[in-house]
Amino acid sequence: MEEMHRQAFYSLPLVLFLTALGGAVTSQQTGYQFDGVLPYWVIGSVVGASVITELAPLLTGIAMVGIVGARIAAELGTMQVTEQIDALEVIGRDPVTYLVTPRVVAGLVVGPVLVALALAASLVAGWGIAVLVTPVTTPDFWMGVRYYVRDFPFFFALIKGAAFGVAVAFIASYVGLEARGGSTGVGRTTTWAVVAMLSALLVVDALLAPLLKVVG
Repeated sequence: MEEMHRQAFYSLPLVLFLTALGGAVTSQQTGYQFDGVLPYWVIGSVVGASVITELAPLLTGIAMVGIVGARIAAELGTMQVTEQIDALEVIGRDPVTYLVTPRVVAGLVVGPVLVALALAASLVAGWGIAVLVTPVTTPDFWMGVRYYVRDFPFFFALIKGAAFGVAVAFIASYVGLEARGGSTGVGRTTTWAVVAMLSALLVVDALLAPLLKVVG
């Protein structure tokens, strides 16, 4: 519970900021590109399709990499180089059960929650910008969103959130426990953890993409 609180509390502001910007930019660019070409309600469909299945989950994962993953890697890396991990083993505690499992379970739970809030922020921001800078009306925008949105895209976004949360927490923990070389090693380990987590997000994203076509 403590780890879930830390992950959610510290990640939420950045998640909402990034996803709101993502929704706003998507709405604005769509309005400019399709101006006079397609019905304006299409803006709602494009924004809904973009942020629900791709943009909001991915930006949430990136925010978790910066806030959650970097912290976990630095914490466990510091524990490793200061021999706290060895001390746990000496007193009979399993480092994986004691340190890694709570972080991974927290990522599994917090990821979908953050994605759900990110979806709300991105759609509301997209609606606000669309109404302000394009001729689309509020009913037209939400009609376009409803035209695209079905039940499964929302579930698909939550599945991505869970997968990203697990990937971030697991990779950060694994790389952190491999830290060597004092404070310099912790810094190097944290850097490599961020690189590995970002790469893993894109790989997981690509692997989950066919699921939307098959089930959705």
